[in-house]
Amino acid sequence: MTGIPLLIVFCLAIILMIVAISKFHIHPFLSLMGTSLVLAVVVGLPLEKIPGIIGSGFSGVFSSIGIVIILGALIGLILEKTGAAIRLADVVIRFVGEKHPQLALMLMGWIVSIPVFCDSGFVILNPIRKALCRKLKGASPAGMAVALSAGLYAAHVFIPPTPGPIAAAGSLGLADHLAGVILAGVIASVPALAAAYIFSLYIAKKDISVHADEKESPDTEKSYEELVAGFGKLPGAFSSFAPIVIPVILMALGSFVSMIGLQGSSAVLCKFFATPIIALTVGLLLAVRLLVSTHTMNRFAAITDETLKTVGPILFVTAAGGVLGKVITAAGFVEFMKANAAFLSSVGIFFPFLISAILKTAQGSSTVAITTTAGIMGMYTDSASMMSALGLQSEMAALLTVMAIGAGAMTVSHANDSYFWVVTNFTGLDPQDGYRTQSMMTLVVGIVSMVSIFLASLVLL
Repeated sequence: MTGIPLLIVFCLAIILMIVAISKFHIHPFLSLMGTSLVLAVVVGLPLEKIPGIIGSGFSGVFSSIGIVIILGALIGLILEKTGAAIRLADVVIRFVGEKHPQLALMLMGWIVSIPVFCDSGFVILNPIRKALCRKLKGASPAGMAVALSAGLYAAHVFIPPTPGPIAAAGSLGLADHLAGVILAGVIASVPALAAAYIFSLYIAKKDISVHADEKESPDTEKSYEELVAGFGKLPGAFSSFAPIVIPVILMALGSFVSMIGLQGSSAVLCKFFATPIIALTVGLLLAVRLLVSTHTMNRFAAITDETLKTVGPILFVTAAGGVLGKVITAAGFVEFMKANAAFLSSVGIFFPFLISAILKTAQGSSTVAITTTAGIMGMYTDSASMMSALGLQSEMAALLTVMAIGAGAMTVSHANDSYFWVVTNFTGLDPQDGYRTQSMMTLVVGIVSMVSIFLASLVLL
């Protein structure tokens, strides 16, 4: 099958997948695998080759970024359970000061969500938000919730070791260049956070009421100082930051060694510690030290179990996205795209953003949107991938594509997104006000982020 019929079948396959996930509530893993199999048969791939195509697409993800995702998630959960995440938040509050509460909450969320899932991050930091609202008379609970949510969300979709960006990096061929992905994510966060901060100030001026939760814990009635003290002896600031910062430094050091052309045993050692698996293993060891210092080492096995249960579905959905990408390539869709390169060059970096935004809006999960879109795009070094068809064949193009996918995965959060309900319920917002705040914030931030990425592509590509 070639030409327009192939394009129509591809579009129908994407629609089938979205409907299966959002309408019939079939798990994304099964939806992706089923769509891949149906697409492979309908486009006429040789039946004897289909199992091999599915197997190679599935195994490729585990061999590239599976362990990295597990290590990153485990570090994040340890920071959460030991109170290190609260220490990170406390450092931000002391640095920014209470004169700019929305900025403080936004930066607090942004830092905490680098290792911790945004849903968990909001639950962890929401008591601090409430305590600050009580301490600062006249502060807008809705405006501060928007600021906190935006900070968490930006890191969640842009910056490893959050599973989504790691999975996207691996799928696009950047598994060994996570330091670059982290740097790109930090830079991409700047316009996103700026837009979110302005929007939060706008929301703060609106008359948006919040209602108290009848099941609210008495702890949330404490002052900010009492709340922090309630966690007992928190880990030190250096110990709390180390599991995040040290791996980034190691990966950056490896890139620097390669850039200056250093040779010898010292260069080999630096490059060894710079590989994402080893760098994050060092981060994990530093996180385990937090368990020892907080006398909670007996919880390590339970934390590991919880981590594996959390990242398991993410890994499988990521692998299923890799299968769909392989089937799309084998079906000749990329060749069709290359034949229409003149048109596609005008779409360029917007293509992954649009696919990710459609998937996000349709089925709700940012991680599923990121991993699925990345699987469709394929590796930038593969001449038969969608990246190649779009002319995105450099490492810089791949970095910007990861960011474009992340921007799309923010656009938009609404009723089918669990994070939407976490934010609205813990803030005390009615669903309609949730659309005015959380949903509109993700729309504004997603569009501003994509425009910024597009402008960057005009200079860098």
